[in-house]
Formats: sequence, C-alpha cells, structure tokens
Amino acid sequence: MDFFQAQDSARRSTTRLVIFFVLAVLSLIIFTNVLVMVLFGFLEAGEEGLTLAVILSKFDWQAFFVIGGLVSLVIIGGSAYKTMALSGGGVAVAESLGGRLISQNTTDLHERKALNVVEEMAIASGTPVPPVYLLEHEEGINAFAAGYTPSDAVIGLTHGTISFLSREELQGVVAHEFSHILHGDMRLNLRLIGILHGILLIGLIGYYILRSVRGGSSKNAGPILGLGLGLLVIGFTGTFFGNLIKASVSRQREFLADASAVQFTRNKDSIAGALKKIGGHAFGSELDSAEAPSMSHAYFSKGVSSFMQSIFATHPPLDVRIKRVDPTWNGVYAPVTAEVVESVEEDMAVKQQAKQQAKKETMQSVTGVIVASQVLDSVGQTSPEQLDYAVSLVRDIPKDIHDAVHEPYAARAVIYCMVIDKQDEIRQKQLQQLREFGDSGIFELTEKLLAGVQGLDIKFRLPLIDMALPSLRQLSEAQYQLFKKNLLFLMQADNRIDMFEWSLQKILFHHLDAEFGKPSKRIAKYGSLNAVKHDINVLMSMLIYACVQDKSQIKAAFIAAEKELGLNNLILLSRKQIKIETLGLAVDKLALLKPLLKPRLLKACLVVITLDQEYSPNEMELMRAIADVLDCPIPPYLA
Repeated sequence: MDFFQAQDSARRSTTRLVIFFVLAVLSLIIFTNVLVMVLFGFLEAGEEGLTLAVILSKFDWQAFFVIGGLVSLVIIGGSAYKTMALSGGGVAVAESLGGRLISQNTTDLHERKALNVVEEMAIASGTPVPPVYLLEHEEGINAFAAGYTPSDAVIGLTHGTISFLSREELQGVVAHEFSHILHGDMRLNLRLIGILHGILLIGLIGYYILRSVRGGSSKNAGPILGLGLGLLVIGFTGTFFGNLIKASVSRQREFLADASAVQFTRNKDSIAGALKKIGGHAFGSELDSAEAPSMSHAYFSKGVSSFMQSIFATHPPLDVRIKRVDPTWNGVYAPVTAEVVESVEEDMAVKQQAKQQAKKETMQSVTGVIVASQVLDSVGQTSPEQLDYAVSLVRDIPKDIHDAVHEPYAARAVIYCMVIDKQDEIRQKQLQQLREFGDSGIFELTEKLLAGVQGLDIKFRLPLIDMALPSLRQLSEAQYQLFKKNLLFLMQADNRIDMFEWSLQKILFHHLDAEFGKPSKRIAKYGSLNAVKHDINVLMSMLIYACVQDKSQIKAAFIAAEKELGLNNLILLSRKQIKIETLGLAVDKLALLKPLLKPRLLKACLVVITLDQEYSPNEMELMRAIADVLDCPIPPYLA
C-alpha cells in the first residue's frame, strides 16, 4: 500500500467508524427505550407474553422519541466533549498519559538517544521533527504516535523503552511509529477515542444511578435500580462492540507498521529485538496510567490487559508479530536485566558508520532524464539509504549551529540567518531591525552564527528548519508573534521574496500557527480537481515562472501539466496576479483535496519543474515545501 492509498484507506475507515457509531447509537436508543418502557409500565405483557406484536401495538412513540433524544444527547455530547478535549492533538494525548516533554538540550544519555533517533527518522522521511514526550514513570516497553496531522504529531516513549532498548532497537520502534504518522493512522486513533467515550457514558450513568439509590426505601426504588442495572448492561454492550471495532481496525495496521519499520531501516533485528525484549521484560508493555485503556489501540504493543484477550486484543500476539519479521526466531524471548547505556562515543560511532555508508549519497543538482513518478513514489516512504543520509547529515552540522537549533532562544537566530541578505545595504537594514525589535541578545546571537549558517551547503537548509520546529514550539505566544513579525520583515527587506523564502515561511507557519493559535481541522472535501482549478492555475503559473527558464517551453509545460491533471485550458496568470498571499491561500486550499487526487497534482508539479531535465536543490526545496503543506512528505532526493 503506497502513501496515498494508506491515507485514503484511513479516511474511508473514518467513514466506516461514523457509520458504526450511528448504528451503535440507534441500538442503544432501542435497548434503552425497551428497558424504560418495561420497567415503568409503558409496556405490559399480554396473555401471549411480550411478543413483537404486543410491543408494536402498545409502543409509546412519544416516549420513544423523548428517550431517544436524551440517549442521543448523552452519547453525541460525550463524544463531542472528548473530541474537543483532544483538539490539542498529540500534546493533549501525551499529557493525559502523564508524559513530560523532553527538552531539546537535555544531557541525559537515554533522552538524548531518543531525540537523536526521532530527529534522524523525521529528516529521512521529510516530515517535521515531532516533539518527544517521556512517560517517565512507566517501566513497560511501549511507545505511541498521536496527533491529527504531521504538524501536531508527537512521539511518546516510556522510560522502559529508552532505558532497556539499544539504539538499533529504539530505531525500529520509532520507525514503526513514523509509519502511523505517515499513513494517517493517528487521526483515526483519536476519533476512535472520542466515539468510544460517548458510548461508555451510558454505562457510567447506570453506575451512578445504582450508587444514588442504593439503600433507598422509595417505592420507585425497584424500577430505578432496574434502570441503573439495565443501563450498566447496555453500556457494557456498547463498549463491547466498540472495543471489537477498535481491535479490528488496529490489528491490521500494526502488521503494516511493523513491515514499514523493516522497510525503513532494512533491519529486521531492530523491531524484532524490541518485541523480543517486551516478551522477556517483567513489566512487558503494560502502562499504569488510568487513561491507558482509552489509547490501547494506539500503542506500539498492547498497553493494557483484557479479560477476553483474543476478542478485544488491539494488537496481534507478540509471537506472531516476531515471526512475521523474523521467520527464523526460535521462540525464546530476550531477558531484560539491565539498562542499555550507550556512551556519546558509541552513538557517534554509529553516526560515523552511517556517514561512510551514505558518503556517496547527497542532494545535488540532478541532470539527465528525471522521472517524476520516481520522486512521487518516495512520498511517505523512507529508505535505509535516506536514513543513513539523515544520520550523516546531522553528524556534519557544525556543533555551534547544532546546539543552537536545539535551543528555543537560539533556534530563532538560526532561522534569521537563513534570510539575511549578502548585499551589505540590505543586510545592515535587516540587522538593525533585530537590534531594535528583537528579544534581548538575539541580535548578537544572529551576528555570531551568521557566517556559519550562510556557509552551509544548501542541503542543510530544510533539515535545519525541521530540526528547529520542536524548539520553536516552546516559545511563548508573545515570543512567537515577535519572531514571525521580524522574520517577515527580514524577508521583505529587499522588496521581493524568493522561492526559498516562500518555502521557509510556508513550512514554518504551516506547522507553528496551529501551535500558537486555533488548531486547524483540515478535512479533505474536494473530490474533483475542477473544483480547485483556479488554485491550480495559481500554483502552475508560479512554477512556470520559477522553474521554466526557456520561454519557448512554457506551452509544453502547460500541456504536460494538463495531461497529468486531466484538465483542459489551464490559464497562465500574469506575474502581477501571483502574490505571496494568493499563492499561500491556493496551496492551503489544494491541501483539502481528497488523498487519491493529490498524486496527480504533485506529479503535475514535478513534470513542470523537471521539464528542462534538471532537478536542482532549489527546485527540490520548493517541491518539498509544496508537498509539506499538502501533508505529503517527500524525503530527501538522493542522487
């Protein structure tokens, strides 16, 4: 299953969940009505008993609609409340489980290892680097990815995971979780939590009714006790079917994520080793948090025990998962007796080895026959070569810049350095802005890092932006708004915004605006390219002006784009019609296309960009920025 098929599958699974939810609500309405009418005398058995004919003849439809309305209000209200509580995305889930954000400049060896592995996997897959949360009181070996989109995704790791797994095994676990990020599983998981919470409320109401009338002597105590007990049973029935849905959705996706982890790392021992340690660990993979059951379907391995393991299991059996990735396994689990302590020197040795493996891989200007479908096939995928490349690239970043990008205050200076002009007059104007309006010390820090950042190869630019995101998320609202204001001033100081500057601000603001404002729920709603034809005209016109140098090739570019899109009569807009704001709005709207339409749009972009049979680093950055906003991560292109 490729990236777009996986996204569409997740979207269709969400539709099925809504259908199941409606059916569950209808069933609970019917059961609750029959219970109330029998207990309170609305329905009485005749001589032939309480048959269907008797029920229909004596049924009080007015009471049915009243009770049905109340039941619907409880279930839908409960689901809406839980969904709103999770509107913060992955952060809300991690914090509900007791997670603590791991600081980007931590000196703890286990935490540092975890951050490095997550960072490398993000760069290799072309996604923004997600914040990492530590469940520091959980000794079980487990992990999760949570969020609605890659923009608000977080990785959660237990203390047992970062302490008892080697770097190689941790890489396998993280690769598994990145598969969930890339394939749209996270949004599905969060919606499952909301739906099941509403159904669970019926049972909770029954429980509280039983508690409130216990020991009472009222003449209505009998029917009320019966109502409470009946609602408790009905609630458990709803939960039973809800858990069955959760289990059926989750199990197959766990197999797919395991397979993806092996594909990403080309190392079956990494994820198999982690699974074997879970089997040999005294704490297994179980979590102690009171909120753990609600997220049971989203963990790397089962986080809670069930009295009906075979029916309610949200994950395939451990031995079956191991055999899938390691058919030669002898059935013996790996005992976990001590923490795995890998020194900084050992970690650097791993990176150096990866550097040697990837030394021939680089992002450079690629000429010759560029096949757009090859680039398109890499969307949402990660190869071992790209992972080695990411490890090598992070290793090659100068220490002062590497340290700065992992610190919230200094990360802003690194971003500022990327847009400081080399022309002296403009540069002085930009630096004066930071001297007067930047936070205390930010001007001096920018000056200190300027030469180093601007001396870096172009291949470092996008990774540094992605690496800076977790640090920038830790700014206060006021600090972020000032950072945004200053960055826009720096980019506009020369009265023009080039394609890199557009790419930089689009990526940053796409991921950070939701963090500091109201998170946007981007739901795919356009099922036709004709519905967004004007926005396609804006995007294609921009690509023509930016990437087609030979004016005689403009018509050929439009014909190629029309062919890929299946559209007729695309319009080349004038340069005056393509403003930065217009382009941004157009790409944002195109992000709302349904998943299976996005590859056609991306391929049209690629055929225009590579019409001259060249795919330069600047064009790679532009293409990856467009794809990033479309939530279609493109990994680094290795020549």
